[in-house]
Amino acid sequence: MKVILNYALKNGKIISCDKNHTIYESGTILIENGKIKSIISSDEEIPADFEIFDATNRVITPGFIDSHTHQGVFDGSVGRMGYDANEATNPSTPMVRVIDAINIEDPAFEEAIQGGVTTINTGPGSANVIGGQFAILKTFAKSHVVDDYVIKAPSALKAALGENPKRVYGSDKKLPSTRMGIAAVFRKAFLEAQEYGKKWDDYHQKKELFTQKGELDKIPPEPERNLDKEMLLRVLKREIPIHIHCHQHNDIVTAVRLAEEFNLRLMIVHATEGHKIAEFLADKQIQVSVGPSLVGYEKSELRDISFKTPSQLFKANVKFAIQSDTFPRLLYFQILPCMAAKYGLPIEEALRAVTINAAEVLGIQDQVGSVEPGKDADLVVWTDHPVQNFYAHVLLTMVKGDVAYKYSE
Repeated sequence: MKVILNYALKNGKIISCDKNHTIYESGTILIENGKIKSIISSDEEIPADFEIFDATNRVITPGFIDSHTHQGVFDGSVGRMGYDANEATNPSTPMVRVIDAINIEDPAFEEAIQGGVTTINTGPGSANVIGGQFAILKTFAKSHVVDDYVIKAPSALKAALGENPKRVYGSDKKLPSTRMGIAAVFRKAFLEAQEYGKKWDDYHQKKELFTQKGELDKIPPEPERNLDKEMLLRVLKREIPIHIHCHQHNDIVTAVRLAEEFNLRLMIVHATEGHKIAEFLADKQIQVSVGPSLVGYEKSELRDISFKTPSQLFKANVKFAIQSDTFPRLLYFQILPCMAAKYGLPIEEALRAVTINAAEVLGIQDQVGSVEPGKDADLVVWTDHPVQNFYAHVLLTMVKGDVAYKYSE
């Protein structure tokens, strides 16, 4: 059986999404061992050992990146037993890890590659104030081992403010039942983590001192390990960002206040009312994963939901990505940047919101998000521009140079 390692996507219109907004009206992408080797003109000779895919009159973009989703832990195809997104037994569960729950047979993975989504940031839901650890994954690998999909784990710690934790715990007459209580649970968890860190610092200092003196009998016992606090310490040390679910403007401001109090690396998730405080977010240099915007009014927090939010954030110079939140389903994820463009976001900025901007807010821009030599060959061939023409559909999806999906009638 012939194994193909090298491909050439020939004669396509390449929208690179690089920092220079480069567009090749007709170019060929050479892919070698899972990476983009080079971009050459259409009249240049293609090496003999490259399998050619003819992209004439087609559009090639980077693979889409979903900056916030719960793919793999909300598998509705098997009913309630497929719901593993919320460990809703305690309002603070930073130790839980999404990689321990992901089912790569969730149909959403197949739907993702059919829709041009090649990278996702997936994790726990928003039932808890502190919900657990996210991970960045590819949507395709030649394996059933989830570790083979992982780009970064943990990629972030998930937290949530507002209606969801209020509903989950307030209905049981437990803390938190108010926004005040939510902020207090958050603050208490991080203060306790700081004290835990001090205990370990003190232990290590004494261990080093008494070791140097040769007084090993004076070394105190190690403090008892606490997995929750260990994770929070990594966030406090800014090793890992915190992604906070917020819809209302007041919750967004609270999230910023909490992040500043503890000097955390913050990304706001949803930012449904972010357009109301866009200048505030810009002044604070807060990154945002906005959306999905295509939902109903089942929660009071969503009463002012609008597709205008991305354009307002763009005008205020807020760095943002567009997210699906649930599943990057075939067409569903594509419609989000399309609708943002319809409501005022420039078309190319809408495309960047699901490619290079999404990569940047997740900190993986050196690996994915644009069509540039050296990056992963996560590429999508479309019938037309996927934002300018909603009816454009995917002909080919490549993930790390492997053909993950090929359209057939």
